[in-house]
Amino acid sequence: MRHSSPALNAPREITLDVQGNVIAARQWGSPAGIPVLALHGWLDNCASFDKMAPFLAELNLIAVDLAGHGQSYHRHRDANYTLWTEIEDVLAIADALGWAQFSVLAHSRGAVIGTIAAATFPERVLRLALIDGLVPPPTTDAEAPETLRKGIEQRARYRDRRSRVFESLEIAVTARKNGLFKLSDEAARALVQRGVRPCEGGYTWSNDPQLMASSLAKMNEPQVRAFLARATMPIRLALGTEGIQGMIERIRPLAEQVPNIELKEFCGGHHLHMEDRAEEIAKWFLPFLAAGQAQA
Repeated sequence: MRHSSPALNAPREITLDVQGNVIAARQWGSPAGIPVLALHGWLDNCASFDKMAPFLAELNLIAVDLAGHGQSYHRHRDANYTLWTEIEDVLAIADALGWAQFSVLAHSRGAVIGTIAAATFPERVLRLALIDGLVPPPTTDAEAPETLRKGIEQRARYRDRRSRVFESLEIAVTARKNGLFKLSDEAARALVQRGVRPCEGGYTWSNDPQLMASSLAKMNEPQVRAFLARATMPIRLALGTEGIQGMIERIRPLAEQVPNIELKEFCGGHHLHMEDRAEEIAKWFLPFLAAGQAQA
């Protein structure tokens, strides 16, 4: 693990060797604090947690750029960005950090990755603090052939696609601000500054275009419920009232059937943890995560 010297009250930039690949990350708080791994959402990066992190200073918070995102490595052209490979990376990241046990703070797709990782290795994950995400939307068995076809076709389409070039950072910020999920200027700027690289003509996204391809296979409802049933550690789930359409209606009935899940709704959109509710959400999570002391 390599560190860079931080400025006062700034995160420490670190890189991790994960099975020969580079995972970039920011380390916030106290290195002696309770270990918490922060996982961002799809097409975001570790700057997703910049606004919350100062309110979580008691923790040893490592916010990573997941594979294909931010400043981390891209998978091979023949590989795929699946939930399953993300779980392997999460455990490899924890191993690289020397963490036998840890808790997870995660948003959106990162929250899904966190839940499935915790269900697969419940002896490793102590607590889950999740934002606008819990488990993947289930598919039906009948949809499997079309899911596979769509995934293969999209992989071929995006494998050699070049990312858009922006003449300036300001143009990139505007594009991100008005993307699939609307963002404030501050939130968009944080993600863009971490998520672009210089190129001829200006800047382009650092994300791997192959991230746009859909999965080759998805879970059906019994599988989703089986994973959720194995995630028996304490879970806190924050949902945005203006988040992904249908998210609350899909997740709340499921979460209310699981006794170890505490759910709370906050005003805000899908990236509510990067907006005005960041401090409120962080302070709701802090005592919960601080209670997750690893076993000796």
